[in-house]
Amino acid sequence: QVQLVESGGGLVQPGGSLRLSCAASGSILSIHSMGWYRQAPGKQRELVARITSGSSTNYADSVKGRFTISRDNAKNTMYLQMNSLKSEDTAVYYCNADVSSSIWRRNDYWGQGTQVTVSS
Repeated sequence: QVQLVESGGGLVQPGGSLRLSCAASGSILSIHSMGWYRQAPGKQRELVARITSGSSTNYADSVKGRFTISRDNAKNTMYLQMNSLKSEDTAVYYCNADVSSSIWRRNDYWGQGTQVTVSS
């Protein structure tokens, strides 16, 4: 089994910054792509950014130029640096990872989510 634990959420003023972390632990042979998703009240969960094992990235148009996704493969950890935050970035942010636990087992995992609130 694999666990994903997010941290770094909180309350920040518009224009401020936060850095989210997602640490993976458990039965891990390799982690393929990882990603951040978010879900605002009354809305569907949406992709924020994804990063491959080779560190290729893609972003939602709404966060391009403001958010940066990165990963430390040695630590099985992914980050999301969020700058110039806006009220519309308020949501629960979820970590996602595509993980091989063995050569026969590959699954998709989700973290429990961390709340980000952008408000004055």
